[in-house]
Amino acid sequence: MPRDIPLGNGNLLVAFDQNYQIRELFWPHVGQENHALGHPFRTGVWVEGQFRWFDDANWQRSLKYQPETLVSAIDLQHPDLKIAIQISDTVDFHEDLFLRRMEISNLDERDREIRVFFHHDFHISGNDIGDTAYYEPERRSVYHYKDNYWFMINGAISVEGDEPPPAWEPPEDSYPGLVPGIHQWACGLKEIRNLEGTWRDAEDGQLECGVVAHGSVDSTIGFNIPIRAGKSRLLYYWLAVGPKFQAVTLLNRMVRQRGPQSFIDRTGAFWRLWLRVHLPDMERITQPVRDEYVRSLLTLRTQIDNGGAIIAANDSDISSDVRDTYSYMWSRDGSLVAHALNKAGYLDIPRAFFQFCDQVHSREGYMLHKYNPDGSLASSWLPWDLNGVKQLPIQEDETALILWALWEHFSRYGDVSFIKPLYRSLICPLADFMASFRDEKTGLPLPSYDLWEERRGILSWTVATTWGGLTAAAHFAEAFGETNRAKTYHKVAAEIKTGAEKHLWQADLKRFVRMVNQKEDGSWQIDETIDASLVGLWQFGMFKPDDEKILPTMQAIREQLWVKTSVGGVARYTDDHYHQVSRDISKVPGNPWFICTLWLAEWYALTAKRQADMKPALEIIEWVASHALPSGILAEQVDPYTDQPLSVSPLTWSHAAYVSTVLTYLQRKKHLKE
Repeated sequence: MPRDIPLGNGNLLVAFDQNYQIRELFWPHVGQENHALGHPFRTGVWVEGQFRWFDDANWQRSLKYQPETLVSAIDLQHPDLKIAIQISDTVDFHEDLFLRRMEISNLDERDREIRVFFHHDFHISGNDIGDTAYYEPERRSVYHYKDNYWFMINGAISVEGDEPPPAWEPPEDSYPGLVPGIHQWACGLKEIRNLEGTWRDAEDGQLECGVVAHGSVDSTIGFNIPIRAGKSRLLYYWLAVGPKFQAVTLLNRMVRQRGPQSFIDRTGAFWRLWLRVHLPDMERITQPVRDEYVRSLLTLRTQIDNGGAIIAANDSDISSDVRDTYSYMWSRDGSLVAHALNKAGYLDIPRAFFQFCDQVHSREGYMLHKYNPDGSLASSWLPWDLNGVKQLPIQEDETALILWALWEHFSRYGDVSFIKPLYRSLICPLADFMASFRDEKTGLPLPSYDLWEERRGILSWTVATTWGGLTAAAHFAEAFGETNRAKTYHKVAAEIKTGAEKHLWQADLKRFVRMVNQKEDGSWQIDETIDASLVGLWQFGMFKPDDEKILPTMQAIREQLWVKTSVGGVARYTDDHYHQVSRDISKVPGNPWFICTLWLAEWYALTAKRQADMKPALEIIEWVASHALPSGILAEQVDPYTDQPLSVSPLTWSHAAYVSTVLTYLQRKKHLKE
């Protein structure tokens, strides 16, 4: 089930499924470690003998965010229970603290006791071996821990007017009007001996108060809340995360003393401030497009670790297919995300990303497949062996795009002091590798794996990014006074472009092709497949968007890759098998991807000659906004018939492409005449 409502601060990331159950909980890095591992953290309500978990089909749900914040706006109502719940969730912008505010309304004509239960299915550090859960009576809270991972769970209910208070006295320093402490608890075993977990214990409305469990464990806590007929009452819940008991206990004390609402309010204020200092003039753009732009910026921030790693996606649901996830740093995705944030005015996040790349690239000057958020090498399916001969398991565009994005960054901000230490340690090694990793006869880069990670060869996309990376390196060399080095990089880039025109441009097809490979006899194997990644030929500057060779190539993409259903959108390439829904290739060449669709919009904007020519670009931007989830979250792709999200959600690259395309549109529109 695709993820929705990601909330985070760069250390702690929490994400829900579409039934409003927590499914992902990452700490201390975004993307590492996952302490939920996709298992649901259930929430349920008991009223007068009836119990319903939030995944019950009869809940009426609205899952959105409060405007311009990373604070949720959840509305739930259940006709059988006759209750309504308005919820605000957030991860504090500064502390590693998840908070939830629930305003529970009794829609019945009678006073009733409503019991709310929260279940925690931790798999601390990504597994369920050696976990401990225990109830601590002094603070009336539950702790989960293993090694240096501690989680403390607590809550509070409001006491107003003649509402009866709980049976215990709150600490003297508790925030006025709130009584902290859980009312019910159970710690127990799960996933062994046919035990499902303590959540089953909650379904009769009364937990058995198990105080400790170790091994494969879970916990459930409950709150008994009397509510007058037609009235509402507040329930707060929080989860503190830290490396030791003292750290999470301190966070609990802070919440108890200051009040949980203060953390929710300050986090909302922070994200509004973070946005507004860089928002472009969007007066002439429709509100849905503006809203999606804002949501995309905020979503990007949730997927980026404070250590600099820009993570592709954090949706462990994909692991059911391949036993792996997208929770890694691909430097291709990261470079393009950093570029979008640069365009949007954000300086610090791209800087941290480039410094991360400086630390992890190989001694020889190339980037390997992908990296964990802590900088260690991540899992890979790219082989070192090809027919008994050692090969580099790389996608050369991942190396090239770092330099391209870094030059775009420097040309925009001119931060010499930041670039200075990177020139020798990052720029020169990567550029020297690319200059040498090519065929001297053709001038083209040697074969490597494509951006889709499905084929090996000489790809138009990779050739274009390599040209862009080397050209950027030449500009840096010129800036630092190394004219001979600059001439070398310019010369290699020119030879690459000549090779592309000779081998990747096919005059009989009147367009560029996706990939070529040279056979042992010297002849060429040509992959004529129309692929949306051909946009790289102009995106990174090797050709102008309106070049006579680019125009027919883009026309072929528009005609052959547009999905001809009511959903629409652009597929990656003809007969794309990844999560394939339909074999009717003439109508559905592949599932529509947001990034591919936005590439077409960007091209329309850049080739527009007057204001009226901008309409197709805006229509596609509006299409993307209208096909997001109600919260504004963009998946990797959508079903070509049902429009439901497919693969991971959110995909960081999707949101970056949206931000970048909107900014290109606004900039272009500003300079065009009527």
